[in-house]
Amino acid sequence: MARSVVLGNGNALVGLDARGQVRDFYFPFVGLENHVGGESGIYHRIGVWADGKFAWFDDESWQITTRYGGDTFHNLLSARNEKLGVELEFDDVVYNEKNILVRKVSARSLSKPCSAKLFFHQAFQIYESHRGDTAYFDPRNSSVIHYKGRRAFLVNAFHHDQPFDDYSVGVFESEGLEGTFRDAEDGKLSKNPIEHGQVDSVIGLSMNLEVDKWDVVYYWLAAGKSIEEVFELNSYVLEKTPEHLLRTTKDFWKAWVGKDSPISGLLDENLANLFRSSLFVIRAHADNNGAIIASTDYDMLQYGHDTYSYMWPRDASMAALALDKIGDTHIVERFFDFCNDVITADGYFMHKYRPDKSLGSSWHPWLRDGRLELPIQEDETALTIAVLWEHYRASKDLEFVENVYNSLIKKAADFMSSYINPQTGLPHPSYDLWEEKYGTSTFTAGAVYGALTAAGNFANLLGKTQDEERCRKTAERIKEGIMTSLYDEKTGLFHKMINMTDGHKVVDKTVDTSSVYGIFAFGVLGIDDPRLERAVNETEKILSIKTEVGGLARYEGDTYYNPEESGKIPGNPWFITHLWMAKYHISRAKNKEELDKARERLEWVVKHASPSGILSEQIDPWSGELISATPLTWSHAEFILATLLYLEKEKSFS
Repeated sequence: MARSVVLGNGNALVGLDARGQVRDFYFPFVGLENHVGGESGIYHRIGVWADGKFAWFDDESWQITTRYGGDTFHNLLSARNEKLGVELEFDDVVYNEKNILVRKVSARSLSKPCSAKLFFHQAFQIYESHRGDTAYFDPRNSSVIHYKGRRAFLVNAFHHDQPFDDYSVGVFESEGLEGTFRDAEDGKLSKNPIEHGQVDSVIGLSMNLEVDKWDVVYYWLAAGKSIEEVFELNSYVLEKTPEHLLRTTKDFWKAWVGKDSPISGLLDENLANLFRSSLFVIRAHADNNGAIIASTDYDMLQYGHDTYSYMWPRDASMAALALDKIGDTHIVERFFDFCNDVITADGYFMHKYRPDKSLGSSWHPWLRDGRLELPIQEDETALTIAVLWEHYRASKDLEFVENVYNSLIKKAADFMSSYINPQTGLPHPSYDLWEEKYGTSTFTAGAVYGALTAAGNFANLLGKTQDEERCRKTAERIKEGIMTSLYDEKTGLFHKMINMTDGHKVVDKTVDTSSVYGIFAFGVLGIDDPRLERAVNETEKILSIKTEVGGLARYEGDTYYNPEESGKIPGNPWFITHLWMAKYHISRAKNKEELDKARERLEWVVKHASPSGILSEQIDPWSGELISATPLTWSHAEFILATLLYLEKEKSFS
């Protein structure tokens, strides 16, 4: 089930589904060690017993909506059940200072006073493994503890300053038992105090609900590296109060978004809400050690060999650029510190990384046709350097630039300057930004051109004359190579890529949105160049999705998540590609009318976002359903960048 809301603080990330159930709990790194998701798709249930009737939140009798809470980083959930005759409202945060999920639950009866019981179920796979877990009720703290090794989780809840009055611990999906959560369905729990193996737990709180009068329960789930640490967190919550944690967390994130946000008073509320939720999604995926994770949607594991819970320098660079644009340069600086630590001695980035700076999984081989080849996407190295220049423009932190010049900027620039085919003047082959094909793609060539231009700017800034000359000379050579080898004057399109075989060019003429975007985004051609305009128009004509959903495909014949409909449409619509073209049309707008037309592209994104304000990687071209990784940090970054570009352009016309 797609994530409707993600909450986090840079050390812990909690993913909630459309029914407010915990599907992911990452700790102590964002994107590494999901202690809930697991391969079995376990999750934390919420249930209500009222006057002899019971329903978990995943029962169809519930009408549930969940969304981000406007100008601050919290989840608001409304749940109504006519059969039970009850209504609940949740206000959820991950505390910004410590690793604690706090949930405030307000409940009331719909028709008559009734006896009710609210149940919270917990099922962990600590360290992403069910072996050796222990769960027990601890009478010293009136709490339930789940632990294994250096990971511990404490569950507690209070109603009218009294701890939960019912509990049980047991095993799930083991020994023929479905799970301890079934024990709650008669309204009372067995109070089994301990179990080990594949364990789950349930706590219950008794309530007497009245009509039109809210009764309040506070629930919290603390994460630590020892039982003693979560005991301390529990004491902290009790001392400060859960309400204090809720309020101060919301105040912190409200200040982070800022009252002087660029969207204040300039956009309608739907656009503004998606802008804010996009910021929250990116911040939740930004680990405090510098990694910015592509997506923490663990359900991806059900459909492939792996998840998206890695830092791709490509995706992370765009997220960093978005954060820079809204003024959070400190998080971005941590990202570049991360890059500075993981770049290879030869000056390139590998495919992807885990948030602890170790190498991520990959499908790029070191051997091609019996020869050693670098298993890289050179665009990732290039994007990092290009975005670093934008970071300097935003921060004006010359000291930081000087600190990373030799170890990151020059090292990468030297690699890119030397990794050139002398026949074409273009970068040597590498994998394209879609991680599928091997060759010299137009996008990668454009990105390297942009990166070497940026590296030349850095060299000029620091008085490195020889470095600057080499970067600019190579950049111009690449530009010439693009227009000579990758542009087709007859069709007006840029090729997807070329390869050199026995001295001859082998051209891949697949129409790819990234090809023309690479020309536009990195300034290979100016915004008013007729060749760029023609290439954009031809690309959109070929890759537009001609269904009611609309949008733009990545490239012709894209079958990723589109195997059944392959051939009927060029591919599924992606938010990223649609927003790329939005940025082009915004940049090219010459008057208010043209800008209003470009704004419709932003409104299309809002229309197809989830009700909670989440953007996926792709959309089903027939139903509009969000598919693949949900949320995808890159999609949210592109929406922020396109929106800010729109606002800047609008201001120029006022």
